[in-house]
Amino acid sequence: MSRSYRSWLEAGHWHRTVKRPRTLMRGAIGVLLAANLAAAVFAFHPFGGSAEDLERQLAALQRDVQQKQAALNQKRAIAAKIEKARSEGDRFMTGAFVSRRAASSTMVSELVKSAKQVGMRPKEHSFVFEPVEGSDTLSMMTITGNYEGSYADLVQFVNLLDRSPRFLIIEFLQAAPQSTGGMLNVSMKLNTFVRENSEAR
Repeated sequence: MSRSYRSWLEAGHWHRTVKRPRTLMRGAIGVLLAANLAAAVFAFHPFGGSAEDLERQLAALQRDVQQKQAALNQKRAIAAKIEKARSEGDRFMTGAFVSRRAASSTMVSELVKSAKQVGMRPKEHSFVFEPVEGSDTLSMMTITGNYEGSYADLVQFVNLLDRSPRFLIIEFLQAAPQSTGGMLNVSMKLNTFVRENSEAR
């Protein structure tokens, strides 16, 4: 036995060399065991649940999307109706009510034109404006007019005012017969509404 080999044996290197493969083998087996356990966990309990769990979650999400889409469509329909009502309201306000600035000339000229159309003779007109309680966009215009004509003319005149696109309310009407000719002296008071702060007719 050589001196160097004896020294190697006495130092105990052979023992560590024999034990080292065992340690490596145990470590490798432990790593393989851990990998098998991880694979088993993924196989039997995948993250996010099983296939059935994922299908249930997908179905729930689809129902939620459908409900939200239906709610969105309903809100869009309501918004469209509101916009339509606002547009129709604006058209009604523009057609039925004149602006205060143009009210005196417009309303009186329309009354005179309607009276002449049915054969009545218009006379003097007067008007006053009064605020409408609770509104800062509308005022009430009261028009007093005097006319002369037959009973048949008066009936046609009232019917014509009733069909007017303007919002007219006959508050008072008095007809007194003249002494000759079968004619009537007619006094009429009408109410309408006018738009404040508007330049348009």
